[in-house]
Order: sequence, then structure tokens, then C-alpha cells
Amino acid sequence: MSDIEKVDRYLGEAGLFFLATVDGDQPKCRPLGLHILQDEKIYFAIGTFKEVYKQMQANPKVEIVASRGNDLLRYYGVAKFEDNQDVVDKAFAVLPDLKAQYEENGWEMGVFYIDDATVEFRNMFTVDETYNFKY
Repeated sequence: MSDIEKVDRYLGEAGLFFLATVDGDQPKCRPLGLHILQDEKIYFAIGTFKEVYKQMQANPKVEIVASRGNDLLRYYGVAKFEDNQDVVDKAFAVLPDLKAQYEENGWEMGVFYIDDATVEFRNMFTVDETYNFKY
């Protein structure tokens, strides 16, 4: 199993994880669950009409935190948006109700991965493993 596959598996096992951004000088955090591993990158998707999208455009430094009991995953770096219809199609295949809502409202899905990334597998006191990803 590759390093990025380990990260993807952890996110899947956690189920729910949190994306942190910055809005001016105020941190913002929101739950996510969708992630798609493709071409050795983990893609995430958010609506381009949402405040989180605007925050990431203004400051693309982000962090994702996931937990499985007493262990944690921290995944941080620079969000890189990519026009990737294949990932959008996969996201809508996983969440067909979301597809219907986006189509009904004329919304667009923004797809991103985290570049210049560091991933830490850790517990509350120590870092057990660290991986770096640069694309």
C-alpha cells in the first residue's frame, strides 16, 4: 500500500473529517466526508458558491483533521483547485442526491487536492508517522 493510499484509507475509516480554512483573521472549520483517490492524489469537493470556496481562493492554506478514537491524522498544505470532471462525476456517483441538488440550483462543484502537503499520523502526544506529498 502506498503512502497516499494509507491516508485515503484512514479518511475512509474516520468517515467524518474536518477542513480548516481562514476567513480574514478568523479560523473556520467544517465537516466533510467525501474524498476520492485518483492519480495518486486525494481529491475533495466543495461548492464554488460556498464561503469556504471563497476563503480558499483568498488563502489556499488548509488543514484536514480526522480521528479514529485516540489517534489522529493531520493533513495540511496548499489547496490546488483543478478542473476535473472525472472527479466530479465520481463524487456525484457516490452522492446522487447531491448531484440532483447541484443540477436543480445550477451550482458548480470545485475540486481540489492538497499540494506541498504534510500528513502526520499521531496520537495526542507524539507523531508516529509523517509523509510529504508534492505534485
